[in-house]
Amino acid sequence: MVYHMAGVQLTKVKGLPMKKFIIFLFGAVLLNAREFIGKVPLVESAKEVHFTGSHLNSPELLHNILHYQAWGELFVYFQVHWFRLLFGAVSIAVLVIFLLHYLVIGPKVFSHEGRKFYIFSLFQRVIHWIAALSFIIIVPTGFMIVFGKYLGGGDLVLNARYLHDIGAVIFLVSVIPMFLMWLIPMLPTIDDIKWLFIAGGYLTKKKIEVPAGKFNAGQKLWFWLATLGGFVMILSGAVMYFQDFDITLLKSLNLDQIDIDRIAAIVHNFLGVAIAALFITHLYMSVFAIKGSLDSMKSGYKSEDELKHLHSSFYKKLIGKK
Repeated sequence: MVYHMAGVQLTKVKGLPMKKFIIFLFGAVLLNAREFIGKVPLVESAKEVHFTGSHLNSPELLHNILHYQAWGELFVYFQVHWFRLLFGAVSIAVLVIFLLHYLVIGPKVFSHEGRKFYIFSLFQRVIHWIAALSFIIIVPTGFMIVFGKYLGGGDLVLNARYLHDIGAVIFLVSVIPMFLMWLIPMLPTIDDIKWLFIAGGYLTKKKIEVPAGKFNAGQKLWFWLATLGGFVMILSGAVMYFQDFDITLLKSLNLDQIDIDRIAAIVHNFLGVAIAALFITHLYMSVFAIKGSLDSMKSGYKSEDELKHLHSSFYKKLIGKK
């Protein structure tokens, strides 16, 4: 029997029904696809990736995909399950704790009459305010980037990223002089241990003399995280911003460019959680927990009453010198 299909005569094979014959023919075409339709473009072009000078768009791409489990799987896991959760949980927890502290214990109130001591020079205050400006930009825009999915994305989140980069540049201007000018007084002392044991006196409504130097343990913790942690944030942020680095040392550690970017993102996000939490803490302490505390960063002067109670060791040294 003769069948006609697409203008071609097909003779029925003895004992082979027509349906099975068509399936057989279709399978033969698939198995020999390269002979029927020529070379497969995607397969061939993958061997000659257009190299634009980027280590992210190069023959390394195939290697990165094959070694996805090295850092890619960890990065995706944190990105999907942990980063937004940590930023949200830590921020809400810190805000709730401080709200309860303000309502239950209340702020410390000190007299600003009488003697005052000149503590912070004009240069120190200017550097401090430049750093403060940078954090006022960096922290909120960082949250916008992390929660961009819930903000609808688009221009709002894109502009937040641009502002985030600008804030990082402003911070870079201030962090080096701030680190150098306060390095010595920020070194740990025995007073810091005593301060930690009594939580700086913030858990009582009474005004007590707290053992602390020019800076207390809480301020020192914030200083070291903001400066050293800030350096790491700038470095990891630069890696993610520029993306391409031909670093021989990292190559010797069997790290590809995409691995460097993934590690930078993981470090940047986890460190960002800690910095955001302590920034909110520093803001609460200076604006709400101690009435008038912010004045010292405006005029450079602290009242005798505040120094005597919150920085008693430093106050005694000042009195001794006077």
